[in-house]
Amino acid sequence: MGASSFEPPENQSPAEPWLPERTYVSPPPEPVKRQDRLWVPLLLVALTVLTTTFLRGPVYSACVLAILGAHEMGHYLACRYYRIDASRPHFLPAPDVLLSILTQGYTWIFVITGTFGAFIRIRQPIASKRQLFDVGIAGPIAGFLVAIPILLFGVGYSPRVAIEPGSYWLGEPLLMKLAIWLVHGPLPAGQTIATHPMAFAAWFGLLATSLNLFPIGQLDGGHISYAVLGRRSTFVTLASVAILVVLTFVSLSWLLWAALTVSMLLAFGPAHPRTIDEDVPLDPTRMWLAGFAFVMFVLSFTPVPLELLEGPGR
Repeated sequence: MGASSFEPPENQSPAEPWLPERTYVSPPPEPVKRQDRLWVPLLLVALTVLTTTFLRGPVYSACVLAILGAHEMGHYLACRYYRIDASRPHFLPAPDVLLSILTQGYTWIFVITGTFGAFIRIRQPIASKRQLFDVGIAGPIAGFLVAIPILLFGVGYSPRVAIEPGSYWLGEPLLMKLAIWLVHGPLPAGQTIATHPMAFAAWFGLLATSLNLFPIGQLDGGHISYAVLGRRSTFVTLASVAILVVLTFVSLSWLLWAALTVSMLLAFGPAHPRTIDEDVPLDPTRMWLAGFAFVMFVLSFTPVPLELLEGPGR
């Protein structure tokens, strides 16, 4: 086939996307970029500093905001690189007193962390799978890389202690188990670590990474799954939601997240919004990064995020 077949049609601008041997589809018109109200994210981050500092102190607050902030800035900077209209990162405070009333005294994970996390709002469709993939994976990688040194320092500052019945135990993801083993060596039966605020911030950061990497709908993992699998990602979404429902029988600490994902599924449907180049495969580098996203998920995931110890043992 001659090289001329890979040139865009004469009546189209070279700047517009063109797919060889496919029906040409004009991109949507450029949306009008909105001016953000700067006081909103500033107020939210100030409130989140207050709620996280009140619960765990300034060291925890600085570390958890660094991890969550790096995650959202990864998304935001990727959007800026591709000139995709997106809001600035917004943090979400979680007031302890309010949540205790809403949950009738049950200590949800977000009550003990002081924050619901952070988000950005993408305000226009993403045209290509490569752009979607890059925006989706940039956040988890940025947050994960910031969490690792915080985890190592935090575990180093966390002394060994005996496990006390009636206390809450944080389910340790594989990466945290590895960090504890590297710093403290194998822990004897009946011992754990008294989690330093830095280690607790890293634990929550890893939990947030695993939640976002679930391959569901509009989550980061859903974007990555769609970019890799195309329309087949719909089946992955349905299977992942089913797994989350099953996990609620393993630990009630999954109940809120499962309810949110089921609600998202009912509101927006299981299918990811399409891109123009839906059937075009990703390049090898991005496929390797998709594999790294799976590794991040495995290292950050724990089947029982929070557990009440009723007796000795771990």
